[in-house]
Amino acid sequence: MPVPDLSEHEWLLIFYSVPSRPVANRMKLWRKMARAGALQFKGAVYALPATEEHYELFQWLIAEVASMGGDGAFVKASRIETMKNSEIIALFNEARETDFRGLEKKLDPLERKIQSVRKGTSTQNIKKLAEQTIKLTKEYDAVRAIDFFSSKTGGGIGKRIHALDAELRKIARPAMAGSAQEPSLRKPEDYQNRTWVTRKNPFVDRMASAWLIRRFIDPGARFGFIDEQEAAQPRDRAVSFDIRGGEFTHQGDLCTCEVLLRSFSVRDSAAARIAEIVHDLDIRDEKYGTVEAAGVEEMLAGIRKTAGNDNEALERGMSVFEMLYAAKQ
Repeated sequence: MPVPDLSEHEWLLIFYSVPSRPVANRMKLWRKMARAGALQFKGAVYALPATEEHYELFQWLIAEVASMGGDGAFVKASRIETMKNSEIIALFNEARETDFRGLEKKLDPLERKIQSVRKGTSTQNIKKLAEQTIKLTKEYDAVRAIDFFSSKTGGGIGKRIHALDAELRKIARPAMAGSAQEPSLRKPEDYQNRTWVTRKNPFVDRMASAWLIRRFIDPGARFGFIDEQEAAQPRDRAVSFDIRGGEFTHQGDLCTCEVLLRSFSVRDSAAARIAEIVHDLDIRDEKYGTVEAAGVEEMLAGIRKTAGNDNEALERGMSVFEMLYAAKQ
């Protein structure tokens, strides 16, 4: 995650010592530093840009060092006397460039495989290529999250991975065309200030679909709950969704949130990413391999257990997706 205000930047420096045995303790601390993107100086001295997130991380690490029988502390510094800020930033960028070059070595052969399939000169398994692409995307996202100063290579690698994913989807689309018809296009202006009805006891797909409706389709939407037998003939121009026989519901291997996204031509990358999370939770086919899915499901399950009624559950679930949307932008 890029860090602002480089000209007046502050640093957090942590230094500690732990007993030499067991060695696993030292490795555990080292791995945590590496995942956080910390820059190692001589010995057990590490640096990170001064942010609230990193401050909290170092607080917990010092507590963990103490639990191991060790000792440590951390400080905030506006500068390191023997180095310019630009030199420290260069060291961070150099570490990330090394990480990105490692990803590039995995990306090159994957691009060649997908191009071979595209040209018809190879019969590689599309599902396996998709799994490899998802894994590489996760690795890229992890490095990008600690690329604090936006090193040169990162953006280029990201564009290549996104292009690879788009190419893979093009290849897979013809194979899916016969099994699932694309949702019919609708106009948002035909669905304003409507009542949208769905099944009782709302959960992932219904919560996400309701959020999508109010956020992108019908800002004045009201929501209600009906039994399945009422879906075919909803009252008072109500629009039924995520219910058997409803106007907007599962289609092929698409969950309702995805159907709504496509039906109303919602072209928003953050919303599309949320729809992938919902797909993984609702369809359970691990199509997108979204790492956030389990955490989102836990939060929504908590809402479902604590909400006083269906309306409260739906609104609280929608607020989770609104916060997730803000984080994805």
